[in-house]
Amino acid sequence: MTWVSAAILSSATMGVVSIIDSHLISKRMPSLGSYLIPAGAVTLICGFIIFKLFPLPTDVAALPILLALASGIIRTIGVTIVLYTLQKEEVSKVIPVIHTYPIFVAILAALTLSEALDWTQWLAIVITVAGAVLVSLNRTSDTSKLKVGKSFGYLFGASALLGIANTISKYTLDYISAWNLYSLTTFCMVGVFFVLFLRPKVFHELRGMKNPGSAMSLIVGNETLVLVSMILFFWAMEKGPVSLVSTINTARPVFVFFYAVVLSRLSPVLLEWHLSKETIALRGISIAMIVAGITLVSLY
Repeated sequence: MTWVSAAILSSATMGVVSIIDSHLISKRMPSLGSYLIPAGAVTLICGFIIFKLFPLPTDVAALPILLALASGIIRTIGVTIVLYTLQKEEVSKVIPVIHTYPIFVAILAALTLSEALDWTQWLAIVITVAGAVLVSLNRTSDTSKLKVGKSFGYLFGASALLGIANTISKYTLDYISAWNLYSLTTFCMVGVFFVLFLRPKVFHELRGMKNPGSAMSLIVGNETLVLVSMILFFWAMEKGPVSLVSTINTARPVFVFFYAVVLSRLSPVLLEWHLSKETIALRGISIAMIVAGITLVSLY
């Protein structure tokens, strides 16, 4: 397997995860906390297993470990914002905005590594941001005017955090493996989730759920897919250029959009979306702009 195929497979897998996340958060679980606590417990088990199977190198310095933990915390904050937004917005609208994060990688490289961007990279940034704005436009209920969704600013902030996390992660992968980075990231992720949501109210919500077995089985399966996707993504990042791996990862909105269209037709119970031809065309154009723009950013 090459790093290109690994990145594509990771993107496709995370597209499935995004659909399941949206379904669980919006339809099955009483609250975001009641989803993240059992999901965090499953993730913690996976992290410990990977940590035992692939221990840290004995000669690794403290700095890469600290930076890996920092990237895990930053990534978790970004992911939490995304999951919170999924309670309020359609997944096919949230995911494309999040995947503008490679533009922040390009900007960080210019600021910290003195890498100058030529006009094609800056043009790509403009195209990408324009696509992100386009996919976040909504029609008001009383007029035909368009407005930017309230969650756009939060999502763009989450995108910046993910860009920072990936930039730091690339540095740490010179010292530790993708397996090590996964386990350290999961420990940070679970720790943040537990600090934010481990409350008696959440346990009360979980005890009061009707037919919790199917939801918990879905969570276990979903977190297994997360494990596979993250390992593939970190391995691709370890073997290939971070900008190109990030670019390939932006294919995720395309997979999400495709899954959403198919499932809304085949299983309306799972996805109660009514996508008009106008909406499909608008989302398709915006996704194409985002993918095209970020591809230009990474063509150094």
